[in-house]
Amino acid sequence: MSISFNDIPSNARVPLFYAEVDNSMANSGGTTLRRLIIGQVNDGQVPEELGKLTLVSSQSLANAIGGQGSMLAAMYAAHRLSDPFGEVWCLPLPKGVGAAAAGTVTITGPATASGLLSLYIAGTRVQAAVVAADVAATVATALAAAINANPDLPVTASAAAGVVTVTAKFAGVLGNDIRMVLNFLGRDAGESIPAGLGIVITAMAGGAGAPDMAAATAALGDEEFEFITLPWSDTATLDVWQVVMGDSSGRWSWIKQLYGHVYSAKRGTLGALVAAGQLRNDQHVTVVGMETTAPSPVWVEAAAYAARTAVFISADPARPTQTGELTGLRPAPASDRFTKMERQSLLGYGIATRTYEGGALRTERAVTTYQKNAYGQPDDSYLDSETMHQTAHIVRYLRSRITSKYGRHKLANDGTRFGAGQAIVTPSVIRAELIAAYYELEQAGIVENADLFAKNLIVERNASNPNRLDVLFPPDYVNQLRVFALLNQFRLQYPAAA
Repeated sequence: MSISFNDIPSNARVPLFYAEVDNSMANSGGTTLRRLIIGQVNDGQVPEELGKLTLVSSQSLANAIGGQGSMLAAMYAAHRLSDPFGEVWCLPLPKGVGAAAAGTVTITGPATASGLLSLYIAGTRVQAAVVAADVAATVATALAAAINANPDLPVTASAAAGVVTVTAKFAGVLGNDIRMVLNFLGRDAGESIPAGLGIVITAMAGGAGAPDMAAATAALGDEEFEFITLPWSDTATLDVWQVVMGDSSGRWSWIKQLYGHVYSAKRGTLGALVAAGQLRNDQHVTVVGMETTAPSPVWVEAAAYAARTAVFISADPARPTQTGELTGLRPAPASDRFTKMERQSLLGYGIATRTYEGGALRTERAVTTYQKNAYGQPDDSYLDSETMHQTAHIVRYLRSRITSKYGRHKLANDGTRFGAGQAIVTPSVIRAELIAAYYELEQAGIVENADLFAKNLIVERNASNPNRLDVLFPPDYVNQLRVFALLNQFRLQYPAAA
């Protein structure tokens, strides 16, 4: 018998017809690139999903798990604005040890004219009606009521003696990132303080603590997630994730092969962001830099950035993710936005950028925090997050192909005289398979230079383990168009035309 059957025995004697089905040559399916949102629930919220991976298919479910106005619910909403179709999982986390941030809006009066008081909280406008002769306490009460009337805000409010106290719904340091701004759109949009009123805002502060990252990462198990949104970008948190995602024993290691990429966001001045970038050197994390006056919280920015990237990479892992609209996000005021030179500096220190173009905030370049090799020398091999997604795509493609077609094959040397149909592979068979796979990847626009790849490909049996096949797989990744440089060498008149 030459043909290798999986199930039909060679000694079957009962007549007549037997058939088995083998799908090993039919696999052409792709991998679902799952999204993971890690976020905090509101204080007092104790859902059964707390600390557990949960597939979330609707905003109502996200609200039920995290509580309305929670970090988790806001991240899910921001993600879905750009990625309505992707498979999104959530990891809801409790507050841990810490305190909730609080701020105040102090009002003086009375008002001498009627109007609207427009206060933006976490990028969302809250308006309170003001009538001429309203005293400060009346306006404060109306403003607090307007804040509490919107359950999707991350804060609650109370009023006393003309002072509105605003408190984050969840404890933790990120509550300090909730910005309160008056009249963000300005007079051109009809926003101004009603005459006679004085308004003083005290920024959110006092938030402290963060959830236990060790417990959070343990909850991931061996589940695959290609896009992981993380709202915290402090050194301690990112250090934990550097180990979790690492090449030695983490999700990118040879033993786990789970892959994935972490997206976060950080607010700060140019100097502060550059300093933060200098502390990191991790190819598995992208941190998006935000201006200090950007209205949305860092968790919303991170979710929007990861969602837009997820849509682009899911469609084509080799195309650049630049120019993607960050749906639902407002930019910082025009005079405060990072300039091109400032964004150049951020990109040079491992901080990803976005820019305001065409009436929308858009992704610009999703660099990783990796900047130097093990000897401290500049290294751009892992500069862009697209390279990481491209790598994961190629490895998954090869893994699926080899395990489907050769999962139960025997291994023999080249030149072995075995019958046709035998489940046997030789180094040359695998070599041909890998070259064919590479040509398919080239056709898909993932790699290039197939002939040079074939020339450098090595497939050989391991010298000390006869059951092992060793492969040196040298792909040439297709690149992204990042810079178009044109020299406009003009003339006032070509001589021949004179």
